[in-house]
Amino acid sequence: MRGELPDGYEVADIAGPVAPAALWGFGAQWTVDPPRCGALADPAVDPGTTRGWSGSGTGGIVYAVVASAKGGLDPAVATDCRQWTLSAGRTSGRVTLTPAPTIEGAETVATATATTTVVEGGTETRSHADTVTAYLDDHVAFITVVTDPGSPSRQLGADFATALMVKTVTALRG
Repeated sequence: MRGELPDGYEVADIAGPVAPAALWGFGAQWTVDPPRCGALADPAVDPGTTRGWSGSGTGGIVYAVVASAKGGLDPAVATDCRQWTLSAGRTSGRVTLTPAPTIEGAETVATATATTTVVEGGTETRSHADTVTAYLDDHVAFITVVTDPGSPSRQLGADFATALMVKTVTALRG
């Protein structure tokens, strides 16, 4: 799937515990309002099975991750968590569910996350993340694209994350 990245992207492997919330810029001590929506920010996986890669370039940072799952998508959470917030230290964010791709035999959910971090002197930095998560039998896969809203370069977006997820699921199924 690395070949799907635009030209000029640098790619590195990632392993170990990785969750969408961490990729959105939140550390380990984040909180969610309402709390039940946290399942969308940190799917229940076996952290020892996490595999994936990250790619960075002018269009943003792309993460592709897969891990063994401890459960599927709770439909009530997907229904009840259309919009929610996260916070951790000086970082806050608003998460909104967006249209998820339909993938046969998978439960999918997509989010758009707008994050603001207040740094020294009160300056604010902003980022945006589009994440598509697919629950596949005994695995969870997620694609996250993190962008800088102030960048002068053309940014990747939700359409890229969606297309990459569909191709990732196809590759995982062999």
